[in-house]
Amino acid sequence: MGKFKLSALMLAMFAASSALAAAESEAQTSKEKPQIEEDLEVIEVRGFSRSLIQSLNQKRFTDTVSEQLSADDLGALPDVSMADALTRLPGISAVRTGGQAAEINIRGMSGGFVFSTLNGREQVSTSGSRSIEFDQYPSELISSAAVYKSPKASLIEGGVAGTVELQTASPLSNDQKHKFVVNARGMFNDRASEVNDATEYGDRISFSYQGKYLDDTLGVALGYARLFQPSVATQFIGLAYNDNKDVDGLANDTGGPELKPENEYISEGFELQHLGGEETRNGYMAAIEWAPVDNFKLKSDVFLSRFDTESFARGFRVKLGGPSASYANAQLEGNSVIGASVNRTSKSYTRVEIVNDDNQDFDEVDSYGINADWQVTDRLNVNMDVSLSRAKSNFRNGLLWALVAEDANAQEPVLDNNVSINYQLNGLNLPDVGFNQAAAFSDIDRVMVSKYGIYPFKNEDEVKAYRLDFKYELENSVFSSVEFGARYSDREYSNNRSVFEYGDDGAFSASEPPLKLTDDMVDVVDWQGEFSYFPSYLAIDLDKALNAWFPQGVPQPVTTWGNADGVVDPQGYTTNYSWTMLQSGSVYEEVFSAYAMLNINTEIGGMPVLGNIGVRRVDTDQSATILENVNGDLALGAQNITDSIGIVNQNYLPNVLGTDYVDYLPSLNLNFQLSDNTQLRFAAAKVMSRPPINRLAGDASAQADKTSGKINGSSTNNPFLKPFYADQYDVSYEHYFDESDGALVLAAFYKNIDSFIDTIAIEGFDFKGNGFNVPDFIENPVSGEQVATTNGTYTTAVNNANGGYIRGIELAYTQVFSSLPAPFNGLGFNGSYSYTESEVESITSLGGETMTQGLPGLSKNVLNGTLFYSLDNFETRLNVRYRSDFVSEQVAINEQVVNFDAETVVDFQTSYQFTDSFGMLLQVNNLTDEPTQSYFGNESITGTTQYFGRQVYLGFTYSH
Repeated sequence: MGKFKLSALMLAMFAASSALAAAESEAQTSKEKPQIEEDLEVIEVRGFSRSLIQSLNQKRFTDTVSEQLSADDLGALPDVSMADALTRLPGISAVRTGGQAAEINIRGMSGGFVFSTLNGREQVSTSGSRSIEFDQYPSELISSAAVYKSPKASLIEGGVAGTVELQTASPLSNDQKHKFVVNARGMFNDRASEVNDATEYGDRISFSYQGKYLDDTLGVALGYARLFQPSVATQFIGLAYNDNKDVDGLANDTGGPELKPENEYISEGFELQHLGGEETRNGYMAAIEWAPVDNFKLKSDVFLSRFDTESFARGFRVKLGGPSASYANAQLEGNSVIGASVNRTSKSYTRVEIVNDDNQDFDEVDSYGINADWQVTDRLNVNMDVSLSRAKSNFRNGLLWALVAEDANAQEPVLDNNVSINYQLNGLNLPDVGFNQAAAFSDIDRVMVSKYGIYPFKNEDEVKAYRLDFKYELENSVFSSVEFGARYSDREYSNNRSVFEYGDDGAFSASEPPLKLTDDMVDVVDWQGEFSYFPSYLAIDLDKALNAWFPQGVPQPVTTWGNADGVVDPQGYTTNYSWTMLQSGSVYEEVFSAYAMLNINTEIGGMPVLGNIGVRRVDTDQSATILENVNGDLALGAQNITDSIGIVNQNYLPNVLGTDYVDYLPSLNLNFQLSDNTQLRFAAAKVMSRPPINRLAGDASAQADKTSGKINGSSTNNPFLKPFYADQYDVSYEHYFDESDGALVLAAFYKNIDSFIDTIAIEGFDFKGNGFNVPDFIENPVSGEQVATTNGTYTTAVNNANGGYIRGIELAYTQVFSSLPAPFNGLGFNGSYSYTESEVESITSLGGETMTQGLPGLSKNVLNGTLFYSLDNFETRLNVRYRSDFVSEQVAINEQVVNFDAETVVDFQTSYQFTDSFGMLLQVNNLTDEPTQSYFGNESITGTTQYFGRQVYLGFTYSH
């Protein structure tokens, strides 16, 4: 157990608490506490204006620095998902995946630093990490959302960037006895026609019902939302620079510290692809509330989301062939080659692969909860909550390679080794490319299928949680009430990898020969639009090709050792597939937290002051399963480990490694009521975010050198990783206009983060002390002498000591110009600007030369503006979202962190309400067809250029 240490931040908070307590002697205990909520004026407006005003009022009366998003009814939010809806709030931006927002960034920090709850309960994710994919939450089933930028002790810990709280319906709180809403919209993507076999049309349908029964003591809410949409994109992908050679023949010219003096960095290659497919999301919501007496309420709710994606990627994958290839006319950017004429040699693997990939992703999100709220006495409230959050992801990455033969009709086809590739990168624009085999790419007598591979990723994540909270009202002129409680959660994450491969992606295999294509298996595909100058290629029907190649049925992927070291009988396998075993395993995380918080409601010099002060204690116990390579040593516990098909490996020891730690998280929120319409907030807190849960998964190994006795080990992940910690401070000035028709908010924040995850080599690592089963002595195979082992180097992911600050300002302005003369009184504007900077940097060598990158997720400038207008039953609005360049994971290749160019996304919506119940709506997302573009540290070194198209929705809304 850790010891309780008073940090400077905590001391400052208790000093503030003492000052507030001292103010009690000045306060008149007979004075009534300020009840600002009673002064809330109700403005009778409709539509978007009403939602804005409602959101502002919720922000105004919260006890933390927050942003609020509210809908009048279920289904009233127009956005495709909550990811889109949240990006309209100040300081929040999104990373677009497949053309739509999925992961959100808050105040320049990526999704891994964002904690998320649904109805106050922790949510797990299908992402394989802790980052929530908000596109799995239909906006039609969410009644409100809050983004807490400053925490309080009663909030569940986990958000260094912030905490997103989503809420589903509370039927007993609904104003109407019965409420029924239906939305139906057709959808069209204007780029789908450019992609062969792509779906052009989709639909979006939802309905919800809220009703109250038994004299308003029983409430029922039901909701369903379906989204079916085409998923299309046309893209260029630059691959990383993972090799080097002398391409210009000059000695000692551009070499760096990692290179020979004459060498330059060369890329693995690039890809040109059409993406198409279909996305289907079905969301379900149900809630039952029962309030048999005035002081007790029992609520049970369920939220389910099923998000299925079936997609294909077709086109070219160009492999330049490494240092053995012949380079001519090389063009350099610094020390990196950005253009050349590349020719295959007898030693290189230079080739153009025609790819027809098939991907399937089946995601499930389930959330269940029961909540009991009991007002025991006039002063004491007790709340108990039990919940289960569960997520499953089954991603099947299927790859089909085809290569060019000299003659596909030959009895023993021969690979065409006459390969010449000319390319020139053009920064953020598409490259110039040329292929000497271009005519063959669409010729059925030249192209042959050479390899099929399928690589599933299966993740399951589940957390069970139990929470008990108390609130006791005080008779005190400083502290209005005290809150305290405890929470226990038990989380288990598992990952399963498997594989099936047949053939060869770089040659024609004799033992697993290529497939001759027939006319019914292929279509010739031409490029269109910006990509129209690229050569045509063959799109291959995957099912027909596989049925012809495997007439007895396509073999399924397995988790297997293959012919790895230590295998007794590989059963015919010739490839080492041990990674499927070593990367499969489980992570366990138990958390017990408790908190105490005083709510402040007092006056200082006649000025009302509200807020809270508290501390949260968090005990964490984390561990992960691991297969530890002990080289078959029975004395070290080696066991027979059998894979899914019965292959036995004798080299490994199953083990469980982990750690536990205790944290204290103090927090302070103060709200100074400067006037009836103006307030100043100050907040300070210590916050934490746990590392991505997949980075805790064990894949470690440790071995002793048989000559020296030194033990060395490595691990891509690390079950000993600790959380990210930060001390943060917030100041917010908020002025609300008369008649509650708008607000001006200016905020500043500062976060000092202790550390980030990095991969380093730890010298003198205590292997035995950290749970590794290592010997004290080994036998020298030459001398036969016993050699004492010593601790050597352990290369692993760690919490480094190189943290740093993140700081910024936010400006938000909302105005409904209701005081203007008609018809201009329906005009309004909602906008925000945030500036964020950080000293935190990382390095990247994906583009060859080592360069610095900023903090993932950070855009220095983020702007969001909505101009809206309503007249009688007509409403229209235009939304513009801009974010400056930022760092994030490569769109098409996971775990490559690259630079993204600035982007501006424009959305438009207009609607007309024919009656109180029936209305129509037209919506256009990505109005300007803004692409996503990335680069490797330098704009000249192209990463990805990806176009998604415009999404047009047309439909109606019915409510009664």
